[in-house]
Amino acid sequence: MTTVPPMRVGIFVFEDAEELDVVGPYDVLAAWAQISELRPEVVLFSTDGAGVRLAKGLKIVPDCATAEVGPLHVLIHPGGQGTRRLALDSDHLAWLRQMRRSTPLIASVCTGALPLAAAGLLAGRPATTYWDAFDELARLDPSVLVDTDARFVDDGDVVTSAGVSAGIDMALHLVARLETVTVARAVKRAIQYEPEPPV
Repeated sequence: MTTVPPMRVGIFVFEDAEELDVVGPYDVLAAWAQISELRPEVVLFSTDGAGVRLAKGLKIVPDCATAEVGPLHVLIHPGGQGTRRLALDSDHLAWLRQMRRSTPLIASVCTGALPLAAAGLLAGRPATTYWDAFDELARLDPSVLVDTDARFVDDGDVVTSAGVSAGIDMALHLVARLETVTVARAVKRAIQYEPEPPV
């Protein structure tokens, strides 16, 4: 009897990541794991497995370190001020290139697109990021086709989202893509995501 391993989604966490970039997609995907027959596994991990302090002070204790995370079907790279440091970190960029070779789908939230661009993963591709980082993205790789209007951009094996709360929309899109629109709508209902801002 053969068993199919569960779909595994990893969210990389790091110092000064933006809170909602991490917990927005995490909540969507964790809700998906609770209702889906696919029973996807959602894993939080940091470079060394240690806890990290996010941009506004929230502390996250990841499940494991980068070296222990194992194979992933989807890698999500959040944004935040910490991405500027990561975009200059040769070890991090080499790790991203390695993950690109073994991971079917790479996604970024907000300025998580910056390290992806610095690693060459967005070369010649359409992508988006936080509205105030369009110029940074273009400077890191002028060949990126920056979409300044999209909430998220799905370019097959790479998906990028606009800033912060757009990561929720992107995560729901991933659920629809990886399973069905019906399941994504069930997740949307479960988390009562009904954006009607009062301002």
